[in-house]
Amino acid sequence: MQAQAHELLELAQHQALPFWVAWAQTLQGWALAVQDKRQMGLDHMWEGLAACRATGSELDRPWLLGLIAEVYGQDKQSDDGLRVLSEALALVDKTGERWYEAELYRCKGELLLQQSSDNQSKAEACFQKALDIARRQEAKSWELRAATSLAKLWLQQGKRQEAHDLLAPMYNWFTEGFDTADLIDAKALLDELSEGSR
Repeated sequence: MQAQAHELLELAQHQALPFWVAWAQTLQGWALAVQDKRQMGLDHMWEGLAACRATGSELDRPWLLGLIAEVYGQDKQSDDGLRVLSEALALVDKTGERWYEAELYRCKGELLLQQSSDNQSKAEACFQKALDIARRQEAKSWELRAATSLAKLWLQQGKRQEAHDLLAPMYNWFTEGFDTADLIDAKALLDELSEGSR
């Protein structure tokens, strides 16, 4: 991602395309953040997001805010992540740009769990909402992520069979991409669920 964002930045600067310059800066920041340069990455992301907004565009802003919330979660700053997600979800309602909505709700559920173990019911509601949205949109990757998050929560609550019954058909729907992080995580969880039922 870092290399692609750098290439986009050079091209956008050469062509004098300020929106894409800002977008590239935001993605470069995300790449830095996931490489354990979180504060530097967050600074780049916020600067890029501000530059995007300065162009007058809101395109993909919910997604970019979702990436920022994800980084806050990796840094155990759940309150900041939830604040950013509130803005992202308000934008989804305002603009109707819903392609990332399921993932925003899944991320909200994860941050609620990180914030407090008392938030399990709120997190479960977020995961269920993410599942419903993903199913309605026929977005199988988002559905898999939401199902994995919900199945992990159910496993912690002792609902092993329900977790397995939710996740197994979703995992079995896929016919390729088994080396991707989402499918690797789902398979590891299914294996854990299967071992416990023996």
